Parts: sequence; C-alpha cells; structure tokens
Amino acid sequence: MHPKTAGTLEMTTAMVIAGTVGWLVLQTGMLAGAVVFWRCAFGAAALLMLCLLPGQPARWDIGRRQAGMAALGGIALAASWGLLFAAYSHASIAIATVTYHTQPFMLVVLGALFFGEKRTASQAGWLGIAFGGLVLIVVGGGQWGAPPSGYLEGVGLALAAAFFYAMAAAITKRLSGVPPRLIVLIQLIVGTLLLLPFAQAPTGGSTLPTWGLLLAIGFIHTGLMSTLLYSAIQKLSTSMVGVLSFIYPIVAIGVDAWAFGHRLSPMQVGGAVAILMAVAGMNFGSRMAARHPAPR
Repeated sequence: MHPKTAGTLEMTTAMVIAGTVGWLVLQTGMLAGAVVFWRCAFGAAALLMLCLLPGQPARWDIGRRQAGMAALGGIALAASWGLLFAAYSHASIAIATVTYHTQPFMLVVLGALFFGEKRTASQAGWLGIAFGGLVLIVVGGGQWGAPPSGYLEGVGLALAAAFFYAMAAAITKRLSGVPPRLIVLIQLIVGTLLLLPFAQAPTGGSTLPTWGLLLAIGFIHTGLMSTLLYSAIQKLSTSMVGVLSFIYPIVAIGVDAWAFGHRLSPMQVGGAVAILMAVAGMNFGSRMAARHPAPR
C-alpha cells in the first residue's frame, strides 16, 4: 500500500476513535478524574506492550532535561483530559469538542509568549473568527435547553482543557529527536501517578461493563489511537493531517446526536462552523502546530 494511502487510513481511523471517546466516558458514570486515571494507567500499559513487541525500534535514550519536559507535558495532558471529560456532562460532547478545538490559537499565543514566535495578521484574523464562533456557541446555549450556568461552566472547562492541551503540545514540540511513543509513555506514567488520589474502581451492578469501557478508553482510545496518529503524521503532509483532523469533531457531533439526542441550535451550528473554518485556516496558513502533538 502506498504510504500516503496508509497514512490517510491510519489518520482517519485515529480521528474516528477520538470522536467516540466522549460517549464511552459518559457511559462509565464515573468522575472525570477517575476516568482519566484509568485512561493513563491502561494507556501506559498498552504503549509499553507495543514498545516491547519484537521488531519495534528499541530507542529509550532520553536526557534528564528532556524527561523532565516530557513529565511536565504529562501534567498538562492529564489536566486537559480531566477538564474535557468534565465538560462533556455540562455542555454536551459536541459543544465541548468544538470548543476544545480552539487549541491551535492558544498554541499560537504560547509560542509568541514563551518561544518568541511571531504572530501574523492572518493568524490574528483567524483568531477573531474563532472568537466570534465561540460567542455564537455561548449565546446559542439558551436555545439548546441546558441550564445557562451549567452550560457556561462546560464551555469554560472545554476552553481550559484546550489551554492545557496547547501547553502539552508546545512542550512536546521542543522534544525533537525523542521517539514519540516514549514521550507519550512518560506522559501517561506521570498522569497515572498524578491522578492516584482520584483512583477508584467501578461499583454497582454494571461493574464488568464499566471495566470494559475503561479498558477500551485506555487501550483503544489512547494506546491504539496515538500509535495510529503518530504513524500517520510520519506519512502525511501537515496540511493533510490538518484536514483529516476535522473528522474528530464531526464524529463527536454525530455520536452526541445519536447517543444522547443533543442537536445543535442554528446559532451553535454557525459558531461551530466558524471555529472549524478558523482552525482550517490556521492549519493551511501556518506551521505553528507541533509535528508530534500529544494524543487527544
């Protein structure tokens, strides 16, 4: 199979998997911190198994400073997942996911503040469009039927999640030369240790199905998804990766409508389209995005 075709299939599969994670998270009925703990723990186990498979490149060389940066990225990634998972129950999977996709703009701001990367007029324009889309989503929340306070809290949680994801991506961008799987493995181990206070086992009559959901979130939505994502990134152009990334929010919106009956109001649809258009403009017009982003 041609590398570009293989990369397209891998990226598409990874984004479809990512788009269904919200449904599984809500089906567990567990607190966000507990779900993220098991995601990190099972995800680390999955990646460790993949790294130890015969034929895999045995590269474990990493400097102390790089390991520290990877660990810092793990803290940011765990915070991002926890905030995003908490946002699902307040603002719906669809709205939380679309709002979460403001992360490229936060990455631009972080790059300008901490890495001296210059912002362009084009980036400022796309940022303005994304902000307008966010305003439409917030205003359109009254048409969706959720309590205004809970809805706004969900949007705020998703924005905070996007900020911490951008931090993780910015840190990961600085770890050039370190094998991506090793970076993610360190991040997941750090996340597991950090979230130990939130660890709890499923209880009640649905214990076995809940364990199945947690295993799927860890092994499929973390281990398998990140493996497919990194493999695809190595085969595809940045613009192609950017285009295929839009499968993630589209699948999330569809899953939210199918599983929970959440339909976006016309104003929210307009806001979602504006944000995704702005992200597309950023992907095509800028190379700010990290070459090896943290797993979603």
